[in-house]
Amino acid sequence: MSSTIISHENNITNGEDGPVKTAAQLRKEAAKQAKLEKFKAKQEKLAAVDGTTQKSEAKRKEKRRDLGDDKINILAKYECDTEVGTKKDITVPLPESYSPEYVEAAWYSWWEHEGYFRPEYVVPHHRPDEQPFVIVIPPPNVTASLHLGHALTNTIEDALVRWHRMRGDTTLWIPGCDHAGIATQVVVEKMLKRDRGLSRHDIGREAFVNEVWRWKNEKGARIYDQLKVLGCSLDWTRAAFTMDDTLYRAVTDAFIRLFNDGVIYRAYRLVNWSTTLRSAISDLEVDKLELTGRTLLNVPGYEEPVEFGVLVSFAYPMDDGDGELVVSTTRVETMLGDTAVAVHPHDDRYKEFHGRFVKHPFRGTRLPVVLDEFVERDFGTGVVKITPAHDHNDHAVGLRHSLEMLQCINESGCMTDVCGEFAGLPRFKARIDVLEALKAKGLYRDTVENPMVVPMCNRSKDIVEPLLKPQWYVECSSMAKDAADAVRNGELKIIPDIHNRTWFNWLDNIRDWCISRQLWWGHRIPAYHVTITDEEAAERVKTDFKSVESQIEREGFYWVVGRDLKEATEAAVSKFKVDIDCLLLEQDEDVLDTWFSSALFPFSTLGWPDDTEDLRNYYPGALLETGHDIIFFWVARMVMFGRKLVGKLPFREVYLHAMVRDSHGRKMSKSLGNVIDPTDVIHGITLEGLHTRLEEGNLDSREVAKAKEGQHRDFPQGIPQCGTDALRFSLCAYTLQGRDISLDVNRIQGYRFFCNKIWNATRFGLKYLGSDYNPDVNWQSFGDCLSPVDRWMLSRLSDAVCQADRGWQEYLFPTITTACYFVVVRVVRCLFRVFKIDRTEFIAAAHR
Repeated sequence: MSSTIISHENNITNGEDGPVKTAAQLRKEAAKQAKLEKFKAKQEKLAAVDGTTQKSEAKRKEKRRDLGDDKINILAKYECDTEVGTKKDITVPLPESYSPEYVEAAWYSWWEHEGYFRPEYVVPHHRPDEQPFVIVIPPPNVTASLHLGHALTNTIEDALVRWHRMRGDTTLWIPGCDHAGIATQVVVEKMLKRDRGLSRHDIGREAFVNEVWRWKNEKGARIYDQLKVLGCSLDWTRAAFTMDDTLYRAVTDAFIRLFNDGVIYRAYRLVNWSTTLRSAISDLEVDKLELTGRTLLNVPGYEEPVEFGVLVSFAYPMDDGDGELVVSTTRVETMLGDTAVAVHPHDDRYKEFHGRFVKHPFRGTRLPVVLDEFVERDFGTGVVKITPAHDHNDHAVGLRHSLEMLQCINESGCMTDVCGEFAGLPRFKARIDVLEALKAKGLYRDTVENPMVVPMCNRSKDIVEPLLKPQWYVECSSMAKDAADAVRNGELKIIPDIHNRTWFNWLDNIRDWCISRQLWWGHRIPAYHVTITDEEAAERVKTDFKSVESQIEREGFYWVVGRDLKEATEAAVSKFKVDIDCLLLEQDEDVLDTWFSSALFPFSTLGWPDDTEDLRNYYPGALLETGHDIIFFWVARMVMFGRKLVGKLPFREVYLHAMVRDSHGRKMSKSLGNVIDPTDVIHGITLEGLHTRLEEGNLDSREVAKAKEGQHRDFPQGIPQCGTDALRFSLCAYTLQGRDISLDVNRIQGYRFFCNKIWNATRFGLKYLGSDYNPDVNWQSFGDCLSPVDRWMLSRLSDAVCQADRGWQEYLFPTITTACYFVVVRVVRCLFRVFKIDRTEFIAAAHR
C-alpha cells in the first residue's frame, strides 16, 4: 500500500492513456509557461506602442491629405510675376517647405542680363598687377545631351569661376560645342535612313552637310539649356562652335602654317581603318581588348558572333615539291594577301629553306622565304606568314625586303579581287571559308587557344582593320618633347601629379598623328591635288619629281594648300612654274580629325589668327580642367599647338578630375541604362520617363531592352527631385583626387535634405529677427558684448573659411564641402540648444 501511495505522488498521468510525468518535468513545464506568459505580456506592450505610433503616423498622413498635395506644390513654386532678366522678388514670405524649384527660379536670366558672367563687368575694378582667371569649357559633342560626367566637369569649373569672381578677379569662362565629326555624321545618317530611306550618297555631299546643319540648329541648343539649368556662369556672348566661320578660318590657317613648316605631311601608310565608319581613326581611338583564349565577339554587320583568341596552323608547300613550311596565324583570312613567309635567320630548324620559295595554294604564286630577326622562334611554329598590306609588323618586314603590298581586304571589310574564289566575301565569313578550303586541300594542321589583343574601334565597336591608305599626318616628336619638358621644368603643372608619369610616357613615345578622316561633316582639308594638263610642262615637272629622294616629299609632291581655290592655284603656279591655264586642282575629299580643331580651342575662341583684343587680354588662360580620360586626345595636343602656333602654353595648370561611374562602379554606358541626364536629377523623373529617353536615342532595339532592364534595377521608383544645389554639392563632395567616383543618386538626395536643413534653420531664425531686421556687417563693433556662444560660432565660421580657402587653392573640393556642411550643422545645433535654454538670449544672439 505504501509503495502504491508513493508512486501516485511522484507520477501523474498525462491524459487517460499518456505517460506519467515526473516532478522534474512538471517544474520544467512550469518555468516554460512562465516564460511564455512574460513574452506574451511583452508583445502586448509592444503592440500597444506600435498602435500609438501607427495612429500618430495616420494622423500625420491625414493632415497632409487635409492640406492637399496641390496646395503643397503651389506653395513650393515661385509664381511671382517676374519678367525675364529682372531680379527675383525676395520680399515675399518664404514657403513653409524647401523646394529647389522655388529657390532656383528666376535668378539665371537676371545674372545673364546684368552681364555678371562677362569679364568686362570687373574691368573697372581690375587691378593692374592681376592676371585674369580664364578657362575654356571642354566643348561637349553637339550630338547628345549632357550626362553626369559633364555635370561634374562644369560644376567644378563653375565653382572655381565663381570663387575667383567673388575675390574680385577678372574672370572669363568660354562656352562652346564640338561638331563631333564621326558621331554627328553617324546620327544624321541614321536619321536619314530611318525617316526617308536614303543614304548620304543618295543626296550628295552638299545636301548632306546642309542636313547636318539643319539638325544641329534644331537639336544643338539643348546642351546650352542644360548648362544654364546647372547654373553655369559662362560668358554666352563668347559662345563658340567648332564649325563657326571664325573657328573654321582658324583651323584652315593652322593647317596651312603647319604644312608650310613641314609639320603636316602626306604619307602612304597603314592606318587604323573602321569598316563600319568607312574612315581612318587615330591610335587613341582604338581600344585594346585583351583575350585570354578562345572568345566569341559580336561584330557590327555579322549576325553570328565571330571567333577570336585562337591560333590556326596550316602548311605552305614548297614550290619545288620538296617539303613544306607550317605557319601559325590568328587571322587566317589574310593569308590571301600573303607575299612571303619569314623565319629567324638563326633558327637552325629552317636553314635548309633559306633562299627558297613556297607556293600559294589559292593564287598559285611563288612566295619567297625571307630571313628577319623580328620572327619569334618560340611563337607557334617559328614560321610567320607576311601580309604587308594588313599588319604593322608585316608592313615593316615588307619595306625591309621590298615585298609586294597586296591588299586583300577593302574599305568595306570585304575580300578584294586578288582573293579569287573568295572575292566579295565579308572578311570574317572568308575566315571560315578559307579554313574549310585549307582542310579540303590537306593543308590544315591545327587550332589552339591563344591569348591575344583585339583592336576595336571605340566608337563603332568594329574590329579595326589595318589598311594601306594615303593620309595626312602631323609630325609630333618635336612638339611632344616641348610639351613634356614644360611639365618637367615646372612651367606647366598637372594636378594631381600622379598623371605626370602617364604624360611623360605618352609624349616620350609619341607616334605621328593621322589627321585625315573619310567623312563629309567637318573641316574639309585645305589641300589640293594638282594635275598639269600641258604635256610638255607635265614631263618637265615629272623630271623634278623623279629627282626627289624623300618618300614623304614624293607623296606630297603634287599637293598644294590654300584658304580657297584661288590661293591654292597661286601656290601651284609658284611651285611648278607653269601657266595657270595648265593647272587642274581638286580639293581633298577628306576632313580633319575633330580633335585637330579642339586642339586650337583655347586661342581660336579668342579670335586667333587675328591679333584681337581678347587674344591679347585673355591668352594664355589660367587653368584647364577636364577628365583624365582625354589627357592625350585633347590636353596634350592643346599644349603642343599652343606653343607651336601662338608661342605660349595655353594654360598654367591642368586639373584632371576623376571619372564618374554608377553606384556599382561601372563605366557610364547608354547600353547599360546608367547614363543619367543631370536635369533628370535636378527636376526628378519617373521610370517611364527614363525609358522614354532611351527610346528617343540612337540605340538599337536590343540595346534599348538591355538598358531598360538596367534602369529598372537601379531606379525602380525613378529619380527623385534633388535640385541643382544638391547635385552640385554632391559632385564636389565626391571629387577625391585620383579616384573614380561611384555616384549614388540616393546620396544626392541626402544633400537635398541638407539643403532642407539650411532652409528650415533660416526660416526659424528669420521668425525671431523680424521683417525690419538690418544686420550690422561690422560685427567687431560688438566688442565685449559678444557672448561665449557668439565667439564659439564665429570661431567655427572662421575655421570653415580657412578650410574652404585652402580647398579652393589646392583643388580639394571635399575639404570645401565638408567645411560648409559641418559649420552649418554645428551652428544650427548650437542655436537650437540656446533657444531651448533661454529664448531671450537666442533672440539677442540672432540679432548679433
